[in-house]
Amino acid sequence: MIAVDTNVVVRLLTRDDEQQFQKTLTLFATHQIFIPETVLLETEWVLRYAYQFKPDAICDALTKLLGLAKVKTGRPAIAAQAIALARQGLDFADALHLASSQECARLATFDAAFIKRAKGLTSCTVGKV
Repeated sequence: MIAVDTNVVVRLLTRDDEQQFQKTLTLFATHQIFIPETVLLETEWVLRYAYQFKPDAICDALTKLLGLAKVKTGRPAIAAQAIALARQGLDFADALHLASSQECARLATFDAAFIKRAKGLTSCTVGKV
């Protein structure tokens, strides 16, 4: 199994550099690929800010990526839940934080928008510190 960095995932999803895209295709076709959650988080940020992807397009891309037969992530249920929460209006980073905190009763934050958007989405409540 080979772990990949954000730039490899971005090449695959954007095809903005044909030579690197072809190398990435070969890598994904010939190896089991591990994508750390931190790479998913950074990929979302790069797609949103550098490539102007809309949230739904990012969620679609990440869902397809994680659905590839040879692709694994450390905690697939957490990644899937984060994508689902992002589709419900959470910022992807907040969605990943909340999805990762499901064994907790509460996630404390100073972010009022996060508190408002997360209300009722999971059993882990998001509230002020």
